[in-house]
Amino acid sequence: MFTIRFFSKVAFICNLCFIAAVIIQVMPHPPEGELVATTIIVGYLFAIFINAAFNILLALAFLVKKEINKIVPRWLIISNLLFLIPELIMISK
Repeated sequence: MFTIRFFSKVAFICNLCFIAAVIIQVMPHPPEGELVATTIIVGYLFAIFINAAFNILLALAFLVKKEINKIVPRWLIISNLLFLIPELIMISK
């Protein structure tokens, strides 16, 4: 169960990078540098796949009747699920 807890935190960090990448893209004069490039790559590429994989893993855990609420906080589960919606919208464009 350590894997699910760790995976949920990595997915949340990638989701935060996704929000930062969207903000950077909307800026009229975006900053340049390695940190910005890394944020955009993690936000647009990794966040979609890691978050989708985490939500699939979570759905499988619910089907097996594991008590995930004791392992992963409920706010983290809900926030990762809510971040998946705009990420899927971005991937469909």
